[in-house]
Amino acid sequence: MSALNFRLRIRPRVLRGISQVDLSTTILGERITLPVGIAPTATQKLAHPDGERATARAAAKTGTCMILSTVGSMSLEEVTNVAPNSLRWMQLYVLSSQEMTKSIVQRAEKEGYKAIVMTVDATVRGKRQRDVSNHSFLLPYLMDIPNIEPAKVTDAKSSSNFEQNKQQSSGFVFDTFAKSLFDMSITFETIQWLKNITKLPVLVKGILTADDARKALEYGVDGIIVSNHGGRQLDYVPATIDILPEIVNAVQGRVEVYVDGGIRTGIDVFKALALGARAVFIGRPAIWGLAYKGEEGVSQVLEILKEELKIAMILSGCASVADIKPSHVMRCPSRL
Repeated sequence: MSALNFRLRIRPRVLRGISQVDLSTTILGERITLPVGIAPTATQKLAHPDGERATARAAAKTGTCMILSTVGSMSLEEVTNVAPNSLRWMQLYVLSSQEMTKSIVQRAEKEGYKAIVMTVDATVRGKRQRDVSNHSFLLPYLMDIPNIEPAKVTDAKSSSNFEQNKQQSSGFVFDTFAKSLFDMSITFETIQWLKNITKLPVLVKGILTADDARKALEYGVDGIIVSNHGGRQLDYVPATIDILPEIVNAVQGRVEVYVDGGIRTGIDVFKALALGARAVFIGRPAIWGLAYKGEEGVSQVLEILKEELKIAMILSGCASVADIKPSHVMRCPSRL
């Protein structure tokens, strides 16, 4: 059971005569059939040979959004080819080479991606105990990071570091790879720089305080994803569901707010929507489905969440996503 279930209880509305519900909503003006999208997750071919190809097709079949990772194991062009009519956003790690970063953004715009999602909580890689325990793990030698490799490289140092990592005997260490290419000094001004090089909306992913949310608004951000990077970057940060109302209150409807992290059931989705999220994004559940059965597995995960959300809405007296309000949930002391 998700930790969300321990802290929040649903306050249902009965005798509303509801037997059918409308699960659709819009994100950045684009309609989706389910308020659950796929969060960006790196190197998905580690979970299944079809990797991001399978995830993109499942998202397209469901009629929802997929955010492709900069460090995915399939290029943004390949994802477009397998799901040309799908709603796709491009996650962005800002690279130390502005030309490389600009190239990725321009490719995404050319390929029909509808937004750039700038990750802001990974300027240094957190100490991840599982990674420490598996310190000898290397990405397979034949697994490229194609969203970065084809980019225009004008920074000789960045180019050299990238090639040195690739040419290790049995693959490359992702931590070293990240340190050699990622810009560790991004600031709020980086939002403005991105907005100056693209016509696409720019969202920030990794906001966990009202102050940072308001600051991002000052610099023209077009949306916020409340995220703690799957709980892997900094220990003891709040769960995203706990901080979500603070962020929603801070932005006062000026931009849409989304949330990822800890979403495991349709009831979790219901609670996040009640607390002000426009939609949620799932990471681990999608990868679990991918590892289980490729495209079909991801589709099954989305279908399970869809059915659970539908039941929660009917039993709570909500005929549409717009009917889900803060009064539908109450906070209880944690059992933990």
